[in-house]
Amino acid sequence: MSSQEGAVAVTSGSRKRPQRPRELQDPLNHYLYHPLAWQLARLLAPTPLTPNMVSVIGGCCVVAAAFAYAAPALGLLAWPLSALLGMALHMTWHVVDGADGDLARLTGRSSPIGEMVDGLCDYCSHIVLYLVLGWLLAGMGDPGARWIAWTWMWAAGLSHIVQSNHVEVQRRQYQWWVHGTPWIRNSHSADSATGRSPFGRLVSAYLALATGLTPHALRIDAAVAAAQDDPARLAAIRSAVRAEAPPLLLLCKILGPNPRAIVLGLAMLAGSPLWYFLYQSLVLNALLVVSVIAHNRAAQRIATRIGA
Repeated sequence: MSSQEGAVAVTSGSRKRPQRPRELQDPLNHYLYHPLAWQLARLLAPTPLTPNMVSVIGGCCVVAAAFAYAAPALGLLAWPLSALLGMALHMTWHVVDGADGDLARLTGRSSPIGEMVDGLCDYCSHIVLYLVLGWLLAGMGDPGARWIAWTWMWAAGLSHIVQSNHVEVQRRQYQWWVHGTPWIRNSHSADSATGRSPFGRLVSAYLALATGLTPHALRIDAAVAAAQDDPARLAAIRSAVRAEAPPLLLLCKILGPNPRAIVLGLAMLAGSPLWYFLYQSLVLNALLVVSVIAHNRAAQRIATRIGA
């Protein structure tokens, strides 16, 4: 449930920078966000801050971005400085969001609970962001038509949830199938630490949504689980997945959080969150349909190829 790719081949407590799969990273992640996240994690490692605290700080960056965008309406800061500050704070979230995972690996404190907390902070903070944007848009038009602004806000916000779920799950599944990096699906159950937490049902709903979008992926999951003691079989599965991956990973990068934060910043520089809501609800949802169909068809081909 995190918006950052997990690292591979990192031992607990390693002082070496995590080597994330290059094929999963867009240029912003590879050249900017992830290097800065690692440096931030190194600075935080000797401090009392825990990875979960860093996740909360990341969520606060998104909330701060929301209030920066709202600053002109609150009489605190003029446009366009408010829009530039909001964009910078939202982009800072990407760095902090990567630092919590790096700090967990650096200090040997990675856990499914930490992954869950990270995801909850991301989702809750963006709920605040969307509510603030909806309030701003509602205040820009005719009072009698405010329901239109809130309709677009809800359409964009719910779209964000489904799109983020799809992108994150595809990335996490790819890492499990190709790099052997476990994720919350491998450990979550009714009697697990995440299942017994107050948010266990939310995690279950998150995973259920993922299964509903791409059900054929479960066949590959089962094949990977059954092949854990068979290196040759694992290599064959990984080869089949890699052969299908390039166009699928490109779709996930476009649907992912990095372009979304930039488009929002540009929309606010243009003077209205409506442009962002339209992009989220229309453009990205059309792309989501394409991506879901493509991922399901690819999963079917992979499952047939590996005899799953």
